[in-house]
Amino acid sequence: MGWIERFCERARPLSRRIVLPEGGDEAVVRGAARLAGEGIAQPVLLGRRQEVAALAGGESLDGVEIVDPTDPEVLAAFATAYASRRDGVSHGMALRLVRRPLFFGAMMVAEDQADAMVAGANHSTTRVIVAASLAVGFAEGVSRASSFFVMVLPGPPERVLVYADAAVVVEPDAEELARIAVLTARNATALLEIEPHVAFLSYSSHGSASHERVDKVRAAVEGARQLAPDLAIDGELQADAALSPRVAAKKCPDSPLAGNANVLVFPDLDAGNIAYKLTQYLAGAQAIGPILQGLRKPVNDLSRGASADDVVGVCAIAALQTIV
Repeated sequence: MGWIERFCERARPLSRRIVLPEGGDEAVVRGAARLAGEGIAQPVLLGRRQEVAALAGGESLDGVEIVDPTDPEVLAAFATAYASRRDGVSHGMALRLVRRPLFFGAMMVAEDQADAMVAGANHSTTRVIVAASLAVGFAEGVSRASSFFVMVLPGPPERVLVYADAAVVVEPDAEELARIAVLTARNATALLEIEPHVAFLSYSSHGSASHERVDKVRAAVEGARQLAPDLAIDGELQADAALSPRVAAKKCPDSPLAGNANVLVFPDLDAGNIAYKLTQYLAGAQAIGPILQGLRKPVNDLSRGASADDVVGVCAIAALQTIV
């Protein structure tokens, strides 16, 4: 059984309500039909019933809730709620925002009418993050969204690593890097049911080099330890010292990870993005993600042109993120 299938199996008993704002997209509609038909989640599609039914192509929509995002009473209530939480935003300004499907869906999450939102089939990642950031808001202590990839390296034996951040935060400072690491570790536990061993990567291992970039990583390590003293964390580490027990024994024999890291925290987006694509294309790894994190409630992004299978998988991941 692959990892997406495992996520779906574990999402079923949670029975989470997932709002899908792009009810005018055929793949999203078919994905929603599968979610309901297979009992993976309770999908909520935004759109008009006749239009959604036409896109279903004969597939049953039993169990799929369809919400009209133009309902004036709901729009007014969402606008009032949004304006009350945003200084300087009038009811009229809020009303113009919540008429947009992404904001409508995000307000459903914010107002506890849905457990999570999945969008992006017809919108850019930036637009999804903006709507989620403004309407749902960030988790305590977090100032912006970040992301991670689950990298499944083929075996035997199969090896699973988590890379962060490889898609969203371009140049995190030490504090942001620390929070990215802790969030990623918590998500790794929820999704993969593993004990996270977190390595902050650098071109230096335990003081083998001196530079302000290395100093940033060291400061992030200390910050992460303060935020989550229960986690196994080490850094700064070169990739080989993080992943190879033999190399770790020589380069950093006192490392608590001992070369067995499974969560890799990259110092910036250049490093993370390059690494995940090299791993994907040279090692034949499956890259699952990017998976968003750092929001008060789960919101996840689809790639434009996503398939129905993609919709199902991302919704299952979003459901599991509700237990982080």
